[in-house]
Amino acid sequence: MTKVVSGIAYAGTSGAIEPSPSLGAAPAPRPAWVGELAERLGRVEPEWFSRFLPPEEGGRESAVLILFGPPPAGAEDGGEHVVLIERSHTMRTQPAQIAFPGGARDPEDVDLVATALREAHEETGLDPAGVEVIAQLPSLFLPPSQFVVAPVLGWWAHPSPLVVRDPAEVHDVLSVPVSHLVAPTTRFSVTHPSGYVGPGFDLDHLLLWGFTAGLISSVLELGGLSQPWDADVMRPLPDRYLGGRR
Repeated sequence: MTKVVSGIAYAGTSGAIEPSPSLGAAPAPRPAWVGELAERLGRVEPEWFSRFLPPEEGGRESAVLILFGPPPAGAEDGGEHVVLIERSHTMRTQPAQIAFPGGARDPEDVDLVATALREAHEETGLDPAGVEVIAQLPSLFLPPSQFVVAPVLGWWAHPSPLVVRDPAEVHDVLSVPVSHLVAPTTRFSVTHPSGYVGPGFDLDHLLLWGFTAGLISSVLELGGLSQPWDADVMRPLPDRYLGGRR
């Protein structure tokens, strides 16, 4: 049974986020804004998404899946959702952080789209066959980890259950309404002791910040969904997100 709190669906450590029974066998229709987003992606420079671009040499290839889809069972709204994970609280790097499913490219991955889909399956149990790949965004660089990350945009035409497959890597799986992410009351700026200032999102009892927050903020703005919010509202990053190497 899907657990929903403040509009956000959670798999929990032993539960699942189930597809809505109203979907039936037909593919979920892709909303117009997703198509418009894909069209606009071809007209923006990589700097739109991040000031950190891949170096000419070095960096480990990886990919994340930005997966939008219809609301799951028990959802309190009828709009699109996006799939996120809460990383394990015991991980050496970035413990407890909210992120897109994804990880490093394996030698057997034919391309970075395959990496994103494989990692999403390994972390959340989703069936890659149900994902309609829309576009691959420009690769970006994560200086702390030295990863070169390729974001892959997908539409979940045939949703499948979401679960925590490996508690050592994933603490929870979330299905978050897009309406929640664009609401001005959930938006603010996060300050890090290092001096970093970036976008933040309230997710019930959790916080979305850093690379994932910046990427989803840019994607939603490019999709024409963003609403005005006050970037001058500053909140310090909670101590629980300061563990591990940055």
